[in-house]
Amino acid sequence: MAVAYDKHYRTENLFGEPYPELINFFSNHPIRGKLLDLGCGQGRDAIPLAKLGYEVTGIDNSSVGIQQMEQTAKAEGLDLTGLVGDIYEFQDFGDFDFILLDSMFHFRKSELIQESKLVERIISESKEGSLIVFCIQNAGSKINTFNTIVANLKFTERTTELDFKYVYEDKESDHVSTTKYKMIVIRK
Repeated sequence: MAVAYDKHYRTENLFGEPYPELINFFSNHPIRGKLLDLGCGQGRDAIPLAKLGYEVTGIDNSSVGIQQMEQTAKAEGLDLTGLVGDIYEFQDFGDFDFILLDSMFHFRKSELIQESKLVERIISESKEGSLIVFCIQNAGSKINTFNTIVANLKFTERTTELDFKYVYEDKESDHVSTTKYKMIVIRK
């Protein structure tokens, strides 16, 4: 079944390079392990994280994005598995040492309940000691909404909160935009 991003992913590397702050965080982490990239798209984060030595599983509902990611992983001999699927139906959070959610949450009224339940499930079902990394646009009330969702959940600590900016450049249209983000890392 075709999904909206299948059309967008005709443009390879649509969203450009991963956030340097995200790569620095994982580069400096002393332990590598199994990493789940939910909503991995074309592998913008999954591919460089696999290059760093993480055993990466990426899930996305776009078969086009997964196919592109897997082609790159195979060509570069990376330990990366792509799964076409709905992240809201995924069940095996406890199998991973790291869970990454990059730009997955918008907290719009129409998505708020579904996204809130996913955050709650990930935190409650992940294994003790795992790190859950959220990269969320720091615009409007998104960070406050996220903080409200996690306020009563049981986890060990928030290890990292980092503000950064993402610059998107569309070379075809010469469009450039800058978006504020916050990376929040929770240790289960």
